[in-house]
Amino acid sequence: MGKQIVPVKSVVYALSPFQQKIMAGLWKDLPTKIHHKVSENWISATLLLAPLVGTYTYVQNYLEKEKLAHRKGYLWRVLTNNEVV
Repeated sequence: MGKQIVPVKSVVYALSPFQQKIMAGLWKDLPTKIHHKVSENWISATLLLAPLVGTYTYVQNYLEKEKLAHRKGYLWRVLTNNEVV
C-alpha cells in the first residue's frame, strides 16, 4: 500500500554544433519587414508615441526651468517676461 515509483520520461533538446543558424530567418530582410510594419500601423504608432514624446519633452522643460529658477534673478525675469539669459 505504499507509493509506487513511476518512471518519468524526459526529452532533452540540444543544438548540433554543425547547425548554429537558429535565428537566421529573423534577421533576413529586416528593413523590408520594419517598413511593412510601420506603413501598416503608422496611425497606431503615432497615437502611442505622441503622448510619450510630449510628456518627456514637458518633463525635461520643467526640470530645466526648475534648475534655472535657482539662479539669481531668473525668476524675476521670467515673471516680468524679460529676456532670459
